[in-house]
Amino acid sequence: MRTHRAGDVRPDDAGSTVELCGWVAARRDHGGVVFLDVRDAAGIVQVVVDPEQVEGADVHHVRAEYCLRITGTVRPRPDGTVNPDLATGGVEVAATTLEVLNASEPPPIPIDDRTSADEMLRLRHRYLDLRSARLQRNLRIRSRVNNAVRNAMDAQGFVEVETPMLIASTPEGARDFVVPSRLSPGEFYALPQSPQLFKQLLMVGGLDRYYQVARCLRDEDLRADRQFEFMQLDAEMSFADGDDVRAVISEAIRAAVAAVTGEPLGDIPTLTYAEAMARFGSDKPDLRFGLELVDLGEVFGATEFRAFQADAVKAIRVPGQGDLGRARLDALIERAQGLGAAGLVWVRVRDGRTLEAPTVKFMSEAEQLGLVDVTGAEAGDLLLIVAGARRMVDHVLGTIRNDLGRPPVHEGGLHFCWVVDFPLFEEIVDGRPVPAHHPFTAPHPDDVTLLERAVGEELLSVRSLSYDLVCNGWELGSGSVRIHRPDLQAAIFAMLGIDDETARARFGFLLDAFKYGAPPHAGFAFGLDRLVAILAGEDNIREVIAFPKTQSGADPLTGAPTPVDDRHLRELGISVRAPKK
Repeated sequence: MRTHRAGDVRPDDAGSTVELCGWVAARRDHGGVVFLDVRDAAGIVQVVVDPEQVEGADVHHVRAEYCLRITGTVRPRPDGTVNPDLATGGVEVAATTLEVLNASEPPPIPIDDRTSADEMLRLRHRYLDLRSARLQRNLRIRSRVNNAVRNAMDAQGFVEVETPMLIASTPEGARDFVVPSRLSPGEFYALPQSPQLFKQLLMVGGLDRYYQVARCLRDEDLRADRQFEFMQLDAEMSFADGDDVRAVISEAIRAAVAAVTGEPLGDIPTLTYAEAMARFGSDKPDLRFGLELVDLGEVFGATEFRAFQADAVKAIRVPGQGDLGRARLDALIERAQGLGAAGLVWVRVRDGRTLEAPTVKFMSEAEQLGLVDVTGAEAGDLLLIVAGARRMVDHVLGTIRNDLGRPPVHEGGLHFCWVVDFPLFEEIVDGRPVPAHHPFTAPHPDDVTLLERAVGEELLSVRSLSYDLVCNGWELGSGSVRIHRPDLQAAIFAMLGIDDETARARFGFLLDAFKYGAPPHAGFAFGLDRLVAILAGEDNIREVIAFPKTQSGADPLTGAPTPVDDRHLRELGISVRAPKK
């Protein structure tokens, strides 16, 4: 139906006849001659319609979002009318025929990037929202990223394998979405939170380099970087360690970045979990700005100031904020207390080494001088100090650091980093350790002896061979070296309080597979939605997903979730109780 896409017409086409199809993005009537901005997936071109020289439909009846087919001649725009903001801005099409393929009612939302609309309206009419240049661009970026990572994995000898969508329920930390079985009433499938167990079975099966662009589903509360269903690049390697996996994934990330930005991405730095927490107070460190945490242990190691007689005393230096008002300082104190601290000490740095704060009188002169030296503080700076248990101090100051300095996720360039050597366990509950990742994560070989003899809180010092990829403060994904020996897996299950019967019920098919020469293996998965959002300059992954859900999990377009009719429920052997009012 067309010879060219509207956005592809260029000055080299001048003098030629073109046939275009698209939608009316804008209409300007200049007293007889009508100018139409015609939009398609490639962009916009200006079409000049003289009613006296055009065959077909009456242009005066054409309105916004009418779908048209136009035949015309390409010509340069007159002097003074060139639009440098458009790729087609140097030309226009003088129409000779005009056909209305379909009329349009007035659209309920503006279809441009200059006017904002209510989000519920946008999602209810997502098919119209998708016509905007912004979402067209975002979805094309997503396509380029998917293509780039696939090519990168293929080039490194990986085989793409699709794993099942209907599986047994094996909770991995989030709630499963479940699907009732008609053939087995009262029993359910689960939708996969990840392909974790199947990709490990592929390693047992000898496919030593697997990958998949996998759809995963988790029944978790939604937020800016989380939807019920999401896409991830999932990979697993046999006869490999964490260094091997990180090298492969780094290559895929570099390919994706180059495909979108056209710029090469250098080496991705690596931090240990301990270093990330010590410097940034977060296992998702944002490297785009300073305000790093400073340990004041040496300064206040022998202090008589009781508030600083604690396991850890740390500070962040806020340059140039020494004159921050009391209302804002009180708000920072409340913020720290809300995060679990007993309080927060603020100190203003005046001329030279003069300090100003209600608590300065409790510090010796040597402590005041040491505070300035260790933090590198200068006149006009503000110091924020928290004391207490080390994990709490890191968390509080890390959160306040982000509050004060973190820019929107898509600003300030791309700052990736690997975080390695996470704890094997994240907490102790009722005397049992809780795995920080999943129960198949291998312990760090240097900590196996500690794992065997540690009890209680000592177990929190055991490191694992797990690793995360972070960009601009967003966790893109995580992975680990897996346990492949049945004896070590049984020992970990015992520590977690998973008895043999429970282990068989949950993971029996995997444990059986491990009896038949399971190779050492390691893997990783990163969220494509999050990566694309950052590369597209968006702060919410909804803007890079064609048909996303709202914050409450609703789909305004289709009305989902919806009730199911009683006949269908009877076939499934399910009855539904009325919700509590």
